[in-house]
Amino acid sequence: MPLTLILTRHAKSAWDNPALDDFERPLNGRGRSSAQKLGQWLSASGHLPDTVLVSGARRTVETWSRMASFLPATATMESVPALYLASADIIMNVLRTRKSPVIMLIAHNPGIGDLAGRIVTETPSHEKFAKYPAGATLVVRFDTESWADIGWGTGEVAEFVVPREL
Repeated sequence: MPLTLILTRHAKSAWDNPALDDFERPLNGRGRSSAQKLGQWLSASGHLPDTVLVSGARRTVETWSRMASFLPATATMESVPALYLASADIIMNVLRTRKSPVIMLIAHNPGIGDLAGRIVTETPSHEKFAKYPAGATLVVRFDTESWADIGWGTGEVAEFVVPREL
């Protein structure tokens, strides 16, 4: 069975409390709305994760929790501390240890945007792709049965969306 990766940058987060640690920053109102729209879009598009990997930062967990109500309850979320502000190489190493055929990964820029650009054979021609803004979501398919076999430039873009388009 081919593999599918759903790469989502966390939705828009709040910056209104400078005393709050970066890891604890929540989503703002627009981010909460965007996360719900992304969940609806994933469901309507048939992009249904088996496993959801989040960095553990409040904004990644909250992004998933707002999406989850629109997706099958069988999707399991796992907090992976190594994903917090991780580079593309670290994210790739985490992915290569996985077993589920459809993985969603919710993490942070610049790592997730860098991974998105490097993991595909050809990047989408979307004007926002290079910036990978908050909530940006890329669906990538791999013609392999093991995450250990994925590499740079091996995925085919299925879809790319940003919340403002939903």
